[in-house]
Amino acid sequence: MIRFGATYHVMARANRREFILRADEMKDLFIATVRRAKRKYNFRVINICIMSNHFHLMIEPDRTESLSRIMQWILSVFAVSYNREFSLEGHVWYDRFKSKVVSSLRQFMATFSYINENPVKAGIVAVAHQYPYGGVALVRDGPRRTIDSPDTLVALLFPEFQPVSLLL
Repeated sequence: MIRFGATYHVMARANRREFILRADEMKDLFIATVRRAKRKYNFRVINICIMSNHFHLMIEPDRTESLSRIMQWILSVFAVSYNREFSLEGHVWYDRFKSKVVSSLRQFMATFSYINENPVKAGIVAVAHQYPYGGVALVRDGPRRTIDSPDTLVALLFPEFQPVSLLL
């Protein structure tokens, strides 16, 4: 059941677990697609991590928006762009996205940390802020605004999750 105004942990995996997002250009394309979706739909991106064959989003659609509609748009627009880039046809994503409602502070903290630590656990970087396609680096990037400015809760619980200008 999809609840309106809730926070969700959303994930999707590439078809056949292929590394469709391995190249930085493809990660950039995914980020650009999310930014385009933010112009079309009203939602907040609280955290994000784009790995080589899957991604994680912590997202909060406005009460007037549908998570399904937002994610369908992001996944289909990315798939069309990806297929066009490589002259391919067919499915890019394994199946429909998966999502879980984040319903408690404990779950919020665990989900937020899990998304941050994904590239660390995969052995790609030693610490989360070193991964350029994770939430910590993207929020510090500022002008790209893929991730919304951290709210008070995130700022208090995860001080590393601040734009660089606020850390100086």
